[in-house]
Amino acid sequence: MYNALDLSKYIVSKCIEDGRPISNLQLQKILYYIQKDFLQRNEIAFSDDIEAWQFGPVVPNVYYHYCGYGAMPIFITKEVFSILSSDASYIDKIVEEKRVLDPWEMVAETHKEDGAWSKIYRKGLGNHCVIPTDLIKAVG
Repeated sequence: MYNALDLSKYIVSKCIEDGRPISNLQLQKILYYIQKDFLQRNEIAFSDDIEAWQFGPVVPNVYYHYCGYGAMPIFITKEVFSILSSDASYIDKIVEEKRVLDPWEMVAETHKEDGAWSKIYRKGLGNHCVIPTDLIKAVG
């Protein structure tokens, strides 16, 4: 298990190295998809909570770490973090699949009715409330 900030450093570095930098919004959704994938394999990708924010699932400490970039691609250097090779194949597949999507398409995906975000956010009543991992695993 990783912490979300270290995992995000790996994701951001990978995207920069691949010539496909991502925004903070994209990063938040990718972290969500990675956690969901790990949970469905009965593992946990990172220990940090994911919260239901207006534009979907967010890991707050990662959001605040990169918020200075606004909606622009994150270009940061020397934030490399190692991932176990057994995990990298799962993580890299999700990153490569999701980073090509329009960020708002990912927002729409994570906002699906009866999904984990929707069940917690409840039209703003659950804004900034934690999305339980068991709910992410069960309904995504």
